[in-house]
Amino acid sequence: MSYNIELKNSEWPPSVNAENFNDIALAAFAFQHEHNALYRAFADALQVDATRVTHLEQIPYLPISFFKTHRVVTGAVPEPAYIFESSGTTGEIPSRHYVADSAVYERSLLEGFRAVYGAPQEYVLLALLPSYLERSNASLVQMARTLMEHSGHPDCGFYLDEWERLKEVLERCEATGQKTLLLGVTFALLDFAERYPMALKHTVVMETGGMKGRREEWTREQVHQYLQQQWGLKEVHSEYGMTELLSQAYAPRNGVFTPAASMKVLVRDINDPLEVSAHGVGCLNVIDLANIHSCCFIATEDIGRLSSNGTFEVLGRMDHAALRGCSLMTV
Repeated sequence: MSYNIELKNSEWPPSVNAENFNDIALAAFAFQHEHNALYRAFADALQVDATRVTHLEQIPYLPISFFKTHRVVTGAVPEPAYIFESSGTTGEIPSRHYVADSAVYERSLLEGFRAVYGAPQEYVLLALLPSYLERSNASLVQMARTLMEHSGHPDCGFYLDEWERLKEVLERCEATGQKTLLLGVTFALLDFAERYPMALKHTVVMETGGMKGRREEWTREQVHQYLQQQWGLKEVHSEYGMTELLSQAYAPRNGVFTPAASMKVLVRDINDPLEVSAHGVGCLNVIDLANIHSCCFIATEDIGRLSSNGTFEVLGRMDHAALRGCSLMTV
């Protein structure tokens, strides 16, 4: 089946399922190879013949670092709806993602959220994102803002260090049985849980990762165990997303992520980045169909374990040795 990609508002990504994902992804590859000069140059450098690409494993995956050094856009993006920018460290070049169409972004976000959690209107959304709120163009802040807008509940809100107010809102929601989602960066959730232990029976706690040098590094298992202990939770949820991706994956338990329908994860061999497979342990490659205006095919710097059913776990980040092994991927 072929797909005519015209990129009209709200028409992308199309209705995606396990049966048609490969065909849609291959159509997106052909489209971006034609209309994204940077991506085409990258494919040419790898001597990829686009006419012979018939499987997802054959697609060239753009190293995520290109979002730091190049303007990654497909077609003309004169006035993007958003420019998401990563935090990085002092002196480091941030990644920039030029988001051309807010409707494409919103559709992908909301469909992915509803598939796991239901309608945002059912929740009070509370975002404990201090390190992200200090920047105006963080993709995680926009994600939370969009979910809050669709929730419409007056108790939705962002929090920097107003812990007493956050505690009061949580207690009020718990007292009335109101479903609540507390989305937080890891170090802030740990700090808040240490200060305010309580019983959260109607609240989903979702960590987004990130210690940023603010605390001693803990494993995800340690983080989840501590939050469960402090708040009486059965499970702690996780979100997998990044500046360079517009779709998300969620892990309702045990750090096992299920990608949104608009996403698919593959793994590449650490020593041979052009060797890509549909399961096993290696560096994560992500297909994100919502990235149709930038690049849908991203080679991340995360190491993970991919199961044959498409779920995955994140085991860590590539070190400098692994990055050197991927040097042939640089144009």
